[in-house]
Amino acid sequence: MWAGTLLSPEKELHADSVVVTPGSVEDPVVTKSYVDQKVAAAAGGSAGTGAQQPSNTSSSAIEIVSVKAGKILIAKDGAEVVVRAGKAVAYSEDSNGIADVTDGKDITNGKPVPNNHLILFPRGGRGIMVAPGVDSNLTVMVRGGYEIK
Repeated sequence: MWAGTLLSPEKELHADSVVVTPGSVEDPVVTKSYVDQKVAAAAGGSAGTGAQQPSNTSSSAIEIVSVKAGKILIAKDGAEVVVRAGKAVAYSEDSNGIADVTDGKDITNGKPVPNNHLILFPRGGRGIMVAPGVDSNLTVMVRGGYEIK
């Protein structure tokens, strides 16, 4: 035995004893772009409007970078680095360091940066360089903005 309600598309829909016709002022039809725009506005973004948000990163892709001895890789705000080969030390012009996310430690200026650890740069102007006394290059993976000085 079936105990349901059969709705016919020819008849108007009723909700709380109010007659509602699809596509009417009480129940308007909207476009996907309109909904996307309203969702983006509610989320504080700009999806569907064609506008680009400014970014401090050059790309979300990982880039393989070689850092020569005597050069410094200076990271932008929020950049991520993994040292794959070579001996690296942290570089910072102030007393603050860089975040070793793998170990959960702060690495201050001149201290060794372990290989294969995810290093996060919370603020720009900090970086990594080849350890003093080492002539070989560093091979690092970088996600985000950076420059070589």
